Amino acid sequence: MPPQHTPPAPGTRRGTASRRRWWVLGVLSTAQLMVVLDGTIMNIALPSAQSDLGFSDGQRQWVVTSYALAFGSLLLLGGRIADLFGRRATFLTGLAGFAGTSALAGVAGGFEVLVAARAGQGLSSALLAPAALSLVGLTFTDPRERATAFGVWGAAAGAGGAIGMPLGGALTEYLGWRWAMYMNTLVAALACVAGALLLAPAPRARASRLDVPGTVLVGSGLFCLVHGFARAEAHAWTSAATWAFLAAAGAQLVAFVWWQTRARHPLLPLHIVLDRDRGASLIALLQTSSAVFGIFLFCTYYLQQSLGYGPAATGLAYLPMVAALIGTSPLATNVLLPRFGPRPVIAAGAALAACGLVLLAALGLDSAYPTAVLPALVLAGAGLGTIITATTSLATLGVGAADAGVASAAVNAMQYVGGSVGVALLTTVSTAATDSYLAVHDPSGALTREHAALSGYHSAFLSLAGAFAVCLLVSVPLYRRRQAGRRARPDSGSVVKCGDRP
Repeated sequence: MPPQHTPPAPGTRRGTASRRRWWVLGVLSTAQLMVVLDGTIMNIALPSAQSDLGFSDGQRQWVVTSYALAFGSLLLLGGRIADLFGRRATFLTGLAGFAGTSALAGVAGGFEVLVAARAGQGLSSALLAPAALSLVGLTFTDPRERATAFGVWGAAAGAGGAIGMPLGGALTEYLGWRWAMYMNTLVAALACVAGALLLAPAPRARASRLDVPGTVLVGSGLFCLVHGFARAEAHAWTSAATWAFLAAAGAQLVAFVWWQTRARHPLLPLHIVLDRDRGASLIALLQTSSAVFGIFLFCTYYLQQSLGYGPAATGLAYLPMVAALIGTSPLATNVLLPRFGPRPVIAAGAALAACGLVLLAALGLDSAYPTAVLPALVLAGAGLGTIITATTSLATLGVGAADAGVASAAVNAMQYVGGSVGVALLTTVSTAATDSYLAVHDPSGALTREHAALSGYHSAFLSLAGAFAVCLLVSVPLYRRRQAGRRARPDSGSVVKCGDRP
């Protein structure tokens, strides 16, 4: 029998048999870490930037929001650009743009320049994030290697969120807030050079065209959605402007779905999201992302304001959670997913994360880290690592090369929208619980205010535990049962599961 040769992977010069693909994974994971890191670093550096540049409290939110709006609203467009013009070129363009706009933010002499630079960072991230994720999926086609690769990818995202705050605090305190931006420039520039040396051109969807009406509808819809929830986080939910943006978002996204059924070259072919396993994974990612953002936000406040930790100590406190996330990622995708299928694996991850959040909701003002905080964070990290890596792999598995970029963009969009929506809703829940506590207790005492804040954190954690209950009830039943085999559907690039049962 003649020997079987593995075809070269689209993201490397020497194919999947080459060790170079692991260096490629390092570059792609570094880019992912940088994108996640940037958001948390800027949050820490923002007070110093405001003091230095002299802009008002009302203007302050736009430094964060300008990035969020550009990134969230342009993700699907960035994914389709990667499909049409090549993932290598799109990834390197995004990295170069991120390096340049980060440098511009670092030298900004006024509020307007800083906001413009942050919007440029968001645009660059919308190009590089889906291109990078699709390159991971196209480079690693062997099931075991693919599982390991997505484990590393998920760990990079988790590490970015965990180390962003202590790193941002150290840079801001000892070097100045501008170095928080210069660090992005350095990392992006190095990743760009490494990517140019390691990455080979990937296939392009030459027969496709850009869906301009779809791009406008989904871009504007996501813009209104992110901006609406950003307003809800900063203003009352009774604000007419908040509901106007959310209503406009709903109308435009519904119109986008309608148009995708009629467009000759749809921006997001609906077969990508209507596959049961892929659709279930996207729903689970939407819910899980709200938990990731929520845990880092409210647990950070708890550690710093309730237990008195500094920024560096807070970052160290998250390391066991990150270790649990990294440890369970390859276990879930290499061992559990192939053996048991997605239903029990995702369900187990949701149950672990929910248990961790219930323990976080039981913390007090004098809770000890080793016996109370540590077990909760480890359980939450194990659950999140199981879900994120498995769902990201399943959401991109079986997508044809022509649609890999936009499918990866859908994954990024679900994660980002889930985080934006989750933080806004959780902030509302936490604020309401805090106000309710103060309404029935004497608000003048410092201890009362600490208990009120703790009540708000507890409500947020319990709400997140409830989100995983929804995950168990909604997304898990959508998954097909364990697959006996897979074969690619040649017309669409989606996957037909052989021997599946609904």
